[in-house]
Amino acid sequence: MKKLPRTFYDRDTILVAQELLGKFLVHDSAGVERVGKIVEVEAYLGPHDLAAHSAKGLTERTKTMFGPPGHAYVYFIYGMHHCMNVVTERAGHASAVLLRAIEPVKNLEGRTQGPGLLCRAMEIDRRLNAHDLLSDNFFIAASEATGKISIVKRPRIGVDYAKHWAKRRLRFYIKGNAFVSRP
Repeated sequence: MKKLPRTFYDRDTILVAQELLGKFLVHDSAGVERVGKIVEVEAYLGPHDLAAHSAKGLTERTKTMFGPPGHAYVYFIYGMHHCMNVVTERAGHASAVLLRAIEPVKNLEGRTQGPGLLCRAMEIDRRLNAHDLLSDNFFIAASEATGKISIVKRPRIGVDYAKHWAKRRLRFYIKGNAFVSRP
């Protein structure tokens, strides 16, 4: 599998989010390679986006978002779930793409529809926060498929507090994929 280069992540967040669909998330842990095809994502556009963690500014929790593109931003929510984002655009911009769902490809058990379930199946936790996605054990790879995918655009999930940002169509998923968290 060919890893995505840093330049893939150092672009407009919405474009990166849409182009992550169909790519492969790979995590090699304890000699077991886990692979899932990314089928659903959400874009978070930086501190001006009231739904983004970076809207609260630079904190210990959000410093990875403010870092260079192509790194994993992994956090813990509700005292029970890990979530993984891919940092995008230049350092200091603080934008990222949340991975919401994957289609199991290799060595995955349990459900993968939803960011917490995805991380559980892929064995992703806070130890991978700020991890460089160009490493050999945790990365995103290009798909060998050449066909065009049909992308659905919807509002993000669980961000009602974000005023007009809650209605923005910044959730993207592969149309008709059975592993999307919700239509």
